[in-house]
Amino acid sequence: MRASYYNDYGLSSSAGTWAIITILVAICGGIVLYFTFLNENNAKNYTGFVKKLYDFLSFSKLSLEAILKIFYLVIAIYITLSSFSIISTSFVAFLLYLFVGNILARIIFESALLIIMIYHKLNAINEKLEPKKDKEKKVSEEK
Repeated sequence: MRASYYNDYGLSSSAGTWAIITILVAICGGIVLYFTFLNENNAKNYTGFVKKLYDFLSFSKLSLEAILKIFYLVIAIYITLSSFSIISTSFVAFLLYLFVGNILARIIFESALLIIMIYHKLNAINEKLEPKKDKEKKVSEEK
């Protein structure tokens, strides 16, 4: 006979209650942090670790590029090392796995990094255009 504090799935009802409480606290905490800590007016006041935390949480500095590069290296090493496991069955299959696998991995990761590079270039173009828009706005306001 099961204990009465477990439901049909073997979980206690307090686990469900805790899940609801954590979701509510996470939603409230996210909203409060967004409107207080991540406020653009406060960005100039932060230095050191708090500035790095602000940049991380506000997505000012993207970390996906570094993660993709590390993940590519892990995948390339895995493909290379795992290709040696099939060398005893077929030398041609070993060569195909080694070369085609690494080339496909490279193409996939270059495509992902290309999207990130396009973002960086568009962001740089946007930053160069912003002063021109501000000047045009001031000129139109003066007239």
